Amino acid sequence: MSKISWKISGDMVLSCNCDVFCPCVASLGQARPTYGYCQAWGALKINKGFAGDETLDGLNLAFMLDIPGRMSEGNWTSAIYVDERASETVAEHLTAIMKGELGGPPTVLGILVGSVIGVKQVPISISRDGKDWKVEIPKIIKGTVGTIQGSDPDSDVVITNTNYWIAPDVHIAQSGKNKFRDYGRNWEFTGQSAEYMQVEWAA
Repeated sequence: MSKISWKISGDMVLSCNCDVFCPCVASLGQARPTYGYCQAWGALKINKGFAGDETLDGLNLAFMLDIPGRMSEGNWTSAIYVDERASETVAEHLTAIMKGELGGPPTVLGILVGSVIGVKQVPISISRDGKDWKVEIPKIIKGTVGTIQGSDPDSDVVITNTNYWIAPDVHIAQSGKNKFRDYGRNWEFTGQSAEYMQVEWAA
């Protein structure tokens, strides 16, 4: 695919198998995950965006990551889930973005992901109720993620000014009831580490 300009502003939640809090964020993948490997899913709610001449406003994305060791060592396996409401052209653009083929922050995925085992267009629901996020892809993801309250009850615990590829400011969170089922994976992350980030991506 030829390079195009694109921009995404939105909200992302990510849930993984680490204990709270995932050591990979601040260490930029140099630290070993809690159990020596990383299993994760993420969901991105696009509030505003474009890719080439196409609008991305209101669409959702999701992905699965299966990482055998330290994140920085690569050899990741991923799968991509694109909103069923996206046109064929938009779905191609979003897939290319999430494969790291069109520049911007997701370029790291193009470097570290060794295998994309599938791309599906599916209904993706992402909603927020106060500090809690709910994500659902029928028969694939059913999960809740809630940010952790800081000393100020109205504020989250936040790691700021990081070089994390998703966003510099990472809200520490924990998963509620949380399951992922697809591509032979049968994961449950209930009570494990999670993150919320405001995303500003462009290329």
